[in-house]
Amino acid sequence: MHTVLTPAVFAAERHYYGRAYPAFDVTPEPDAFTAGEVEFISQRDSFYMATITENGWPYLQHRGGAKGFLRVTGPNQLMFADHGGNRQMISVGSLAVNDRVNLFLMDYPARERLKILGHAKVLDAREHPDLVAQITPPGGHAAKVERIFVIDVLSYDWNCPKFITPRYTADEIQSAIAPLKARIAELESQLQQLKP
Repeated sequence: MHTVLTPAVFAAERHYYGRAYPAFDVTPEPDAFTAGEVEFISQRDSFYMATITENGWPYLQHRGGAKGFLRVTGPNQLMFADHGGNRQMISVGSLAVNDRVNLFLMDYPARERLKILGHAKVLDAREHPDLVAQITPPGGHAAKVERIFVIDVLSYDWNCPKFITPRYTADEIQSAIAPLKARIAELESQLQQLKP
């Protein structure tokens, strides 16, 4: 997190909380993912991605797909396939000018979130069929892959779970209530057998 702990951040933390951090003189080495981050990332079916537009504005976009569509491809590298969407190309155009990117990954049921900072580049899928084959998850998106996002991770940080409201997908709810439905069906069958 050294990347975002700037003098202005230190001043704000001292003002509100009286905290003081030592100054960081060196650029930190990129953070390598542990098995925990790799597992967490592999289970996500969506994330939020922020870029900086050419005129300096932040731009936040939701990305979704099959579980595992965001792939860990190295100790501090991520890739994902990009399909045709609204064709605005805001993220792609922004990254051509400023390669800084921030990813925000949520696990609402577990109340966990992972922030990732890095440098991204966008590759034309037509020029990299080997990478398309490598990163397209089985049973993934039916649309053709148009681009490949490659993110060299600089740092990541796990956030506090406070105030994360647990939310569940339809599949997670169905899985949770399946035993209850089975028990109800069993009891209804028993009631039918008791009828004269």
